Amino acid sequence: MNGNTAGRSALVTGASSGMGVHYATQLAGYGYNVIMVSNQDVQLREVAASIKAQFNDIEVISICKDLSGREAAQELFDFCNERGIEVEVLINNAGIFFFNDIIDCPKERVSTIVNLHVFTVTMLCRLFGEKMRERRKGYILNMSSISAHTPFCGISLYTATKSYIRTMSRAFRLELKEFGVHVMTVSPGAVATDLYRLPKNLQRLGVNIGVIYRPEKLVRNALKRLFYTNKKEYIPGYINRLFKPVYASLPEWFKMWARKKTACLKK
Repeated sequence: MNGNTAGRSALVTGASSGMGVHYATQLAGYGYNVIMVSNQDVQLREVAASIKAQFNDIEVISICKDLSGREAAQELFDFCNERGIEVEVLINNAGIFFFNDIIDCPKERVSTIVNLHVFTVTMLCRLFGEKMRERRKGYILNMSSISAHTPFCGISLYTATKSYIRTMSRAFRLELKEFGVHVMTVSPGAVATDLYRLPKNLQRLGVNIGVIYRPEKLVRNALKRLFYTNKKEYIPGYINRLFKPVYASLPEWFKMWARKKTACLKK
């Protein structure tokens, strides 16, 4: 990264809450104009206004869009292309989480998570990645999950789609590396956001004992690695890195036991 970001833009999906807010805010701090995308219109406009007030020398664009739509990626690309917006940084952060068996999930919910995590992420990488390859400059950060390293019943769709993001990103990284484009995957464990609907007091407890990561710290470390290293994957937190092989080798009996213990969380 050469430090000259004037006139360049970063696109952040899922930018109205959680880690997306911190990605947008910290990228504005790097000097990037920010394009913020979310389906939460009111929250999105409030966050955009706050960032603009904090960094009045950068441009902030908010776009309310359901990214699970099959045309969402193309529409975002066309919006930027028609306005001559040069997206140098793409943050694929938008995601959903729910706990339920596949058979018990409404078909519409299955379609939503697959489209959002697989189709839209892939198409955004495809469309904006081509422009970055032409310019021989760019950064793509795709949010996966530590759960991508092992399948868990109850979050089958979440782990499977996050595993796709991780696998695709690692191969995509090699395809673009020689063209000066850096692709990195971030695979966090628990993060102190409302994605998992964990009560605030339990979030604070998890942070204090080191099993839950603060989103602002995670984002700060992820962006440093994206811009200043050649890492292919960032797994935040020493506990997650330490126990990654343990997660991957959990026996089936333990997973069945966990399934019974967490049955009350299904929705």
